[in-house]
Amino acid sequence: MSIITISRGSYSRGSEVACKIAEALKYECISRDILIEASEVFNIPEIKLVRAIHDAPSILDRFSHGKERYVAYIRSILLRHVQKDKVVYHGLAGHFFLQGIPHVLKVRILADMEDRVREEMQRENLTAEKARYLLKKDDDERRKWSLTLYGNDTWDPSLYDIVLKIKSLNVDDAVKIILDAVQLPTFQTTPESQMILDDLVLASQIEAMLVTDFPRLKVVAKNNVVDIHVVVNINLIASVSREREIIHRIKEIAVNLGGAENVRVHLTSGVSDV
Repeated sequence: MSIITISRGSYSRGSEVACKIAEALKYECISRDILIEASEVFNIPEIKLVRAIHDAPSILDRFSHGKERYVAYIRSILLRHVQKDKVVYHGLAGHFFLQGIPHVLKVRILADMEDRVREEMQRENLTAEKARYLLKKDDDERRKWSLTLYGNDTWDPSLYDIVLKIKSLNVDDAVKIILDAVQLPTFQTTPESQMILDDLVLASQIEAMLVTDFPRLKVVAKNNVVDIHVVVNINLIASVSREREIIHRIKEIAVNLGGAENVRVHLTSGVSDV
């Protein structure tokens, strides 16, 4: 068993590839479902979540950590879904959210720009010039997003195990290549790789619970031991009693809502975000 992520641009046939792979393997196939669930669980309008993992952060976003909060929500829902294994995910940012998990096969699907332009023209009733402009804008926004939040370019082939172009290869060719690759031993779930995923799930759940009150944080879990690194306004930890109160609150959330058993909190003072 394994997990497959398919990164794709608009009109690249990537969703078709994903659906055929899921059908062949009898895996769950998910994409927009993650956004819908995150919207319901965290009571956030879906359009805000879409923009959070598509549009490059504005200066205001960077100042207020707005996108980071929404990204944390989406990541927590996605990781919880893939934890049960046998999943094909072809939504946005899967190759970033699932980095470091050995049994994830990461695929990038490319398509010829002129083929994409023709598809956009037909579906949206646009001129070639307008279709090309919108596709390029969409691609550029996704690249800016990944560079700003993760320091990586979505077009960087080193992020993926396989990069396929739908041109000389057709959809069925791409499906066959991916089905063959996913049978390799390196992409099979092992107790060790499942533990890595379980730790990431735990860390993501805790981060999603804390990020609204503590936007500048990093949560790391290993073998069910959780380290929470939080940057807080220096005025909030001006006294020892206040610092203890914050640590207790963070631990309480992590244990009661995140399910952690052993939690260590590390506070660092910083300037106010307000």
